[in-house]
Amino acid sequence: MKTNTDQMQQVISRREMLSRSGTGFGMLGLSALLSEELKAAARSDSPVAPKQPHFEPRAKNVIFLFMNGGPSHVDTFDPKPELKAQEGKQGIGGKYMPSPFSFKKCGESGIDISDIYPHLRTVADELCVIRSMHTTTPNHEPGLLMMNSGAQQPIRPCLGSWVTYGLGTENQNLPGFVVLCPGKPVVGPALWGNSFLPGVFQGTHINNSKIDPKNVIGHINNKNLTSESQRRMLDLLQRANKKHLEQRERDLNLEARIQSLEIAYGMQREAQEAFDTSRETEDTLKLYGEGEFANGCLIARRLVERGVRMVQIYYGNGQPWDAHGNIMDHQRDAGKSDQAITALIKDLKQRGLLKDTLLIWGGEFGRTPTAQGAKGRNHHNTGFSMWLAGGGTRAGYIHGATDELGVNAVESRMDVHDLHATILHLLGVDHKQLTFRYSGRDFRLTDVFGNVATDLFA
Repeated sequence: MKTNTDQMQQVISRREMLSRSGTGFGMLGLSALLSEELKAAARSDSPVAPKQPHFEPRAKNVIFLFMNGGPSHVDTFDPKPELKAQEGKQGIGGKYMPSPFSFKKCGESGIDISDIYPHLRTVADELCVIRSMHTTTPNHEPGLLMMNSGAQQPIRPCLGSWVTYGLGTENQNLPGFVVLCPGKPVVGPALWGNSFLPGVFQGTHINNSKIDPKNVIGHINNKNLTSESQRRMLDLLQRANKKHLEQRERDLNLEARIQSLEIAYGMQREAQEAFDTSRETEDTLKLYGEGEFANGCLIARRLVERGVRMVQIYYGNGQPWDAHGNIMDHQRDAGKSDQAITALIKDLKQRGLLKDTLLIWGGEFGRTPTAQGAKGRNHHNTGFSMWLAGGGTRAGYIHGATDELGVNAVESRMDVHDLHATILHLLGVDHKQLTFRYSGRDFRLTDVFGNVATDLFA
């Protein structure tokens, strides 16, 4: 008869161990419960462990403020006085319509900002405005996919997945890529999906419209086992995992699955604290203001402060910036985000984090300089604006230009592949070297395109 020791020495596959010991996420985490030696080994073996960049990075973290729906460049950061002179004349897709908002040159840099962003005007000298963006399509679904994954079809990994695949993340007890989205944009989860990359690089979606700061992710907590019981089981699992690795070829998909559960255990200790904005001072809470987007911006700062590699914040559910009926809706949407965005820039700078954190603002495309109906604007892809801040970018700088009516990008043109290549470069990654072999070929975020816009660098 075999002893318990003999039985322990038998090879137990990971799938067998996971199926036999289904007592919840907690038992599968390693980092907090193992000895220092085992914890070090787990970190070095983790697919999300920090990796060396290709060269010295200017930025370490990313916060992408995504204005889903498509904000209008001629009503935000690219004033076109000529639209007033051409008002009512026929253009492509409608009659030219000037902006109902006034612009002001702000800060020492003189960057033009619409009056729908009064708070942002106070930090104009931190912005690097790109006025020459263009993309391939004026439709939401392919536009959203292109801006997020570099392809118009929902079959490619998103920017955040590529970033964490290439660089890993500093905090092994929190996801490397967090998405704060209060609902669902047109495409949905494919916008933060990993596609053919290992599953551990998928974005962790948090619906920030209904966050309970005291119980953000309650379902990861193990209600059935004490920490001591979890430790005994986890030590056993670690020994089985080690034996498995010694005798079998490594299974990347299984490794990713196990690592995601290990992160879930770590999140039992750290996620609740990271998302608990009530720990902030009254002055900080007042700085950001109220609302789901304000909470998202404050949480984003707390996450990058704790080593999360990338946070993406979607402005709202659906396509709120999609101002087909009335461009005055931009005043509403800017009003709900202006204070929080400005607070995020100021807060990051005050804490010494702005130099290492790259902020990105923009949507999937822009809106037409012509009217749709009486007061609205349609989708527009041949020229629109985005801006960057921090992370080694050139502060107080305007890059590129559209023509005098805002129809086409004409100077220092940047497409989405160029933007992605530039973002990766700021993070110390050569976009041509960041590849993953799948289905017989090497894929990359920028496909076979992409030029780094070095003029944007400080």
